[in-house]
Amino acid sequence: MKSLLLFKLALLVPVFVSLFLLASSAASAPMPSGVRTGVRGLARQRALAGGGPWCRIEPLVRWLGMRVHGLMSTQLLASLDRQVRMAGSYLGLLAEELVALSVVCAAAALTAGALANLVVKIGPVFVVAVGAFGAVAPFLTVSSFAGERSKAIGRRLPSAIDLLALSMSAGLDFPNALRQVVEKSGTPNDPLVEELSLILQSLQLGRTRRQALEEFADRSPIDAVSEFVNSVIQAELRGNPLAEVLRIQAEISRERRTVLAEEAAAKAGVSMLMPLVLVFVAILILIAGPMVIRLSQNGL
Repeated sequence: MKSLLLFKLALLVPVFVSLFLLASSAASAPMPSGVRTGVRGLARQRALAGGGPWCRIEPLVRWLGMRVHGLMSTQLLASLDRQVRMAGSYLGLLAEELVALSVVCAAAALTAGALANLVVKIGPVFVVAVGAFGAVAPFLTVSSFAGERSKAIGRRLPSAIDLLALSMSAGLDFPNALRQVVEKSGTPNDPLVEELSLILQSLQLGRTRRQALEEFADRSPIDAVSEFVNSVIQAELRGNPLAEVLRIQAEISRERRTVLAEEAAAKAGVSMLMPLVLVFVAILILIAGPMVIRLSQNGL
């Protein structure tokens, strides 16, 4: 018994040493300024104003994010930052703060898993599994928000392009046509309206139309947005009438959405095949099971 206890303690020593070295490296790493401006700063203010658990853990996440910043590579920071921007600057997080939030969630999940394991007594595997889920939960949430945002933009973009074409046909230039679409939308929290507002703000700050549109395509990397941005840029370079180009682009976007809907409907039948087979097997077992049990009890 004593030797088993010593063996367990010997296994824990490397873990504690690794955690100590990691904490020392994080404490000695250079800390960034952590400035949040523009959309990210506004998203952070809205998240904090909404209350909830985020307000309580935000100082810890901010402090821990500054500590882990020096441990992350430039490529990893850029990749995580792009994911957050695609998710609409979720909670106003910086890239290093997303990692810090993952660490906080993992610690909370490990604690909850350990407490639950005292009741259910499944074993350490259960605790590790709960902790791993807590660690990946922030990344899954950001990925889910990014996907939903991209879908919303893809659904609304054809009608918005139509309104842009109509406004420009009535004599407005591109910025004023964008402003009309934003002001008449009535849904300021809509992802597409937010993106069009960002394009307007970029133009007002002195960026060229091409720069503002390329930033839009980088934040929303879907085919419909890429085609819209490329069409506008090419029309500007070649001097083609932008209103006519936008009208054609709106038709192409609607056709693309129709094709995608038909493909999804065609795949639905194949996707339902396996659940239907499982339901049929379950019904067969319910019907034949009692008969087999009765025959076996009668010795047949």
